[in-house]
Amino acid sequence: MQREKLILYLPTMKKLLTKLTIVLFILSLVGCASKKDVLYFQDIDDLDFELLDSLATVTVVEPGDILRIRITALEAKSLIPFQFDKPGLETGRTSMNNMDVLQLNGYLVDKNGDINFPELGRVDVSGKTIKEVEEHIHDKLSAYIKEPTVSVRVINTKVTVMGDVRNPGTFSLSEERLTLPQAIGLAGDLNIKGDRHDILIIRNNGGQREVKRIDFTKSDWMNSDFYYLKQNDIVYVQPNTASVKTAGIVGTPNVVLSAVSVILSLAVLIFK
Repeated sequence: MQREKLILYLPTMKKLLTKLTIVLFILSLVGCASKKDVLYFQDIDDLDFELLDSLATVTVVEPGDILRIRITALEAKSLIPFQFDKPGLETGRTSMNNMDVLQLNGYLVDKNGDINFPELGRVDVSGKTIKEVEEHIHDKLSAYIKEPTVSVRVINTKVTVMGDVRNPGTFSLSEERLTLPQAIGLAGDLNIKGDRHDILIIRNNGGQREVKRIDFTKSDWMNSDFYYLKQNDIVYVQPNTASVKTAGIVGTPNVVLSAVSVILSLAVLIFK
């Protein structure tokens, strides 16, 4: 008698399984990403580009920077008292790479914005552009050296790319200018579940934190100050909604569909 009742319920269970399968299939289609959520620069053909020189960022020296300062003059011997050298750091005698040697022989900008320059003592460089630092040191050296030439460069420039990218990390830069797409490229590009609509850039601007959100599916930001990154910029790619749901207990509609299908299939087999 009990078996007969179960057999009567079987068609109802099959109908329920069919309905649930249809509903969850529709939900899975809704959760699928479309091209507008994945493709970069979708409106780039309609953008009027600004000149790159007008977008170029100016490097401003900050505490924590390491400067490479090279000086030359007509009389080479006159430079000796002003040369900063650490013996034993030649690349032929150590296992250090070239960047390690450059940084150890560089001038660290301390928390007060000063560097310790041989013979000149403390020299204030913080908040100055590279050109202004060159002119500042040139003026100080001119009192002792005939026609000095000064070249300055920040040698520990780096940006950090983190979040939903293939190879997150902090990247040291050899070039003076780096674009946001280049930084994303260094990190191996976004994962397919990275949110292209909300890429976060955190920047130190004159001691204040500045935050900018970039929609990578659009192109208008290419005419902004964030096309070129600055030293110590942080780029964060957050996961999209589908990825966040996957991390939850319930998961995506496809996961739910699979679980329900297995349970109902087992029920059908049991009450067969």
